[in-house]
Amino acid sequence: MGMQTDFQNILIRMPNWLGDAVMATPILADVRNKWPDAKITAMCQGSVCSLLIGNPYIDEIFSFTCPNEFLRRQKKRDLIERIRQGRYDLGILLPNSFSSAWWLWRGRVKRRIGFAADGRSLLLTKAIPFPKKRGQEHLVKTYKRLLDPLGIPISETMPKLFSTEEEKLAAEQLLTQFDVPKNGKVVGINPGAAFGSAKCWLPDRFRGVIEKLLKDPNVYVVCFGDQAGASLVHEICEGLPPRAINLAAATSLRELIALIARCNVFLTNDSGPMHIAAALKTPLVALFGSTNDIATGPYKHGDVIHKHVSCSPCYKRTCPIDFKCMTRIETDEVYEALLRHL
Repeated sequence: MGMQTDFQNILIRMPNWLGDAVMATPILADVRNKWPDAKITAMCQGSVCSLLIGNPYIDEIFSFTCPNEFLRRQKKRDLIERIRQGRYDLGILLPNSFSSAWWLWRGRVKRRIGFAADGRSLLLTKAIPFPKKRGQEHLVKTYKRLLDPLGIPISETMPKLFSTEEEKLAAEQLLTQFDVPKNGKVVGINPGAAFGSAKCWLPDRFRGVIEKLLKDPNVYVVCFGDQAGASLVHEICEGLPPRAINLAAATSLRELIALIARCNVFLTNDSGPMHIAAALKTPLVALFGSTNDIATGPYKHGDVIHKHVSCSPCYKRTCPIDFKCMTRIETDEVYEALLRHL
């Protein structure tokens, strides 16, 4: 398969999680560099599709939603039929699920590459064993190992996202509504995380950092969060001066990308927005506790604060004991890390 050089119609099944999808973007660039004339389609769930708008390495975004129980059978048939109509001669599977391989097999994608996981090896034309160092190397590198059978060596390609000039201008105009001057120092803060509270630093310490930052009259703090994290952000921001701006659940993903690109520095837990900031090369301070910064930290960018206590990483959603991985991260330590970028 390493000798195959004439793929014309390539389907790349992107990961479902926001952060994982960002970390998979180098695959798009590497495949494009290998086959500059091929039609490359990125297949992803609707929630992350807008992440790839403006990406110059793909020709099409194939957006879908996972079939739920209601009308499940018909939705599956429709999805498989759409894959068949694409007439793909190569499919690269970044998720490890059985269903993702099943859809491409039923969709008659000629060559199908993915990791040998979830009992799906027979559905792949090339099932790649997980690397022995899985969890001890960055996920960006692990994803790139899927390209080895295609004769594409592991490259130095970095995760990258793209904003239009119109999106950047709209972000600036939004900040202007909150009286943020063009030369104002903007600190972005993302106090939530999708996986669970064990990944999140303490709300009162985020608030303490914000209070310290706002002592500088040229600093503006913008707090981000999704709908699920909106109440947390409200709790942190309540009663703070107007220069603490609460945009939780108030931005689209495209607006979030443009706003993070505008930030002078970004403070975050291990989360999708952390990977967005890293891909945009926004100065970054990332706080880790229950997860592994070696495997899923910001890729070759930013400052990571991780106390590496004996029980970390535990990968639990909530801490069953004393949460010392996060309580040992002090407010002053984080504040000083942010100041170095201001």
